[in-house]
Amino acid sequence: MKKLMITTGAVLLIGFSFHVLAEDHAGSMHGMMHQHGMSMMKDHRMANDDRISLNLPAGMKQHQLENMRSHLEAVQSIIGLLAKGDYDKASGIAHHKLGLTPEMKKMCNMFANSDFRQMGLAFHQSADELGDTLKKGDLKQSMHALHATMNYCIQCHATFRQ
Repeated sequence: MKKLMITTGAVLLIGFSFHVLAEDHAGSMHGMMHQHGMSMMKDHRMANDDRISLNLPAGMKQHQLENMRSHLEAVQSIIGLLAKGDYDKASGIAHHKLGLTPEMKKMCNMFANSDFRQMGLAFHQSADELGDTLKKGDLKQSMHALHATMNYCIQCHATFRQ
């Protein structure tokens, strides 16, 4: 059962990784298409993307992408630590890398879109709950808490785009 839960977590992480990489790849593909005079393909792709644009300036967009990659790395670390049974270290990562630190709260509150802001705050709060659950050392509860936290990632990426 323990192996099944760790495998499930790893599958979720891999799926989320592909989602983030696909978004990143789509951004790099835009540059290649523009160079080759294929901007019509981009227009078609954007027309089919009904997610809400955050309309971020380039610098803020890059910062947000870096944060999401950092969050993904933290989730990967947590899964690896769960596989080793190191719940205390996993808890620390959940709190410090994903949790609602004063810095993260300030950053989330900078976004103009209130739904995005609320979803971001809820994500970070769920990460703190994950950290508290990890401290208990129960794999099943930990996986449920990780699943809840990652649901915010999935919901956010399904709703918003850079």
